[in-house]
Amino acid sequence: MKMLLFEIKKILSRPLSRFVLLALAAVLVFCTFMTVNDVRYTDSQGVTHTGPGAARQLHDQMSQWSGYVTSDLLARVVTENNRINSTPQALSSDVTENNKAYSLTQGFSDIREYINQAFSGQTDYDYYRIDSVSPQEAGQIYERRISNMEEYLNSSEAGRMSAPQKDFLLSQYKALETPLYYEPAIGWNALLDSAYMPTLIMITVLITGFLVSGIFSGEFQMKSDAILFSSRLGRSRAVLSKIAAGLITTTAVYWAAVLLFSAAVLILLGAGGGGCAIQTGFGYWESFYNITFIQEFLITVLGGYVGTLFIAGASMAVSALSRSTVLAVTVPFILVALPFFIGRIDLLAPVTGLFPDQLLQISAITDDISLVYQVGGIVTGSIPLLFIIYGILFLALMPVLYRIYSRAEIR
Repeated sequence: MKMLLFEIKKILSRPLSRFVLLALAAVLVFCTFMTVNDVRYTDSQGVTHTGPGAARQLHDQMSQWSGYVTSDLLARVVTENNRINSTPQALSSDVTENNKAYSLTQGFSDIREYINQAFSGQTDYDYYRIDSVSPQEAGQIYERRISNMEEYLNSSEAGRMSAPQKDFLLSQYKALETPLYYEPAIGWNALLDSAYMPTLIMITVLITGFLVSGIFSGEFQMKSDAILFSSRLGRSRAVLSKIAAGLITTTAVYWAAVLLFSAAVLILLGAGGGGCAIQTGFGYWESFYNITFIQEFLITVLGGYVGTLFIAGASMAVSALSRSTVLAVTVPFILVALPFFIGRIDLLAPVTGLFPDQLLQISAITDDISLVYQVGGIVTGSIPLLFIIYGILFLALMPVLYRIYSRAEIR
């Protein structure tokens, strides 16, 4: 235990370590502020408000439309939308008057999007599509969702997919329990559908990679490796203490950043609606994962943790193998940034879909219907595969790391 505490103290006592932790705290505050202020509410005078107050006002309006999204509810939305479109405010050429009309639609804006997406098709989107849908037609959104997928799977855009992959997607669509139950999930939508959670997780990975990069190489650079390895427990417990210190530091920093961010957003914007299917949230209508917001949140933060552990472990392995802190620091940057550039090559898209950076942005790939893989006779989405691949690689990396450092030669 003394060895372990000593190694953790060494990690955190470096001036640069303290600086990057302060930088992470600043990023945490920034991401929280931006996420909360992304919520907008337009009042009856056409004035737009942001932040927690706007979220409360928006929640009150949306709550009036809570319940199962049945044909009757959808017909009511279309009828109310048509009524608002015929008001003088909506027909005016004045922007402020238009905003007043828009304020009347905010309560059913989520349900409006189901209709828009269902009747726009799988690959097209028309914000005004609801304006040409009749109240009777609106009740067909669930059938349209399935038929849109069938149309997409029969098009050239799905040409790379095998027959089992297409069958899997279609079966997932049909397995969604309908009618969907709707209630406002403003906090969950802001938390999962923005770019700030993936951004925070990625920056946390880079910082944890920096923190653990010198755990092994530092002994060589300070010329203290001879003392360490000549001691009685230098090549056994000391090495294990270093590995444990790296994993504990990584774990503490990751969960502190992610949980503080998540708690702040949900407290300020509300945690209601967490048990609703993610298809009720903006941007997830086409998702083939039949899960709730709470389940998506758990998958997202656990995926980020697995990805963070793997990348930190890889950084420590490079540190032990190369004896260079600089090379070890570059590992997280390469694993996070490289897929961004090569991912633009369409031919490599299936490969980059299984890169470790995907674990850091699960909330952003949950609605990607192209990330379906076939392994033997099993077809699944990329998310389960990512957990399996990098969970196994991380576990395999730990004994390799121990072996590399415990057998290092004194130079």
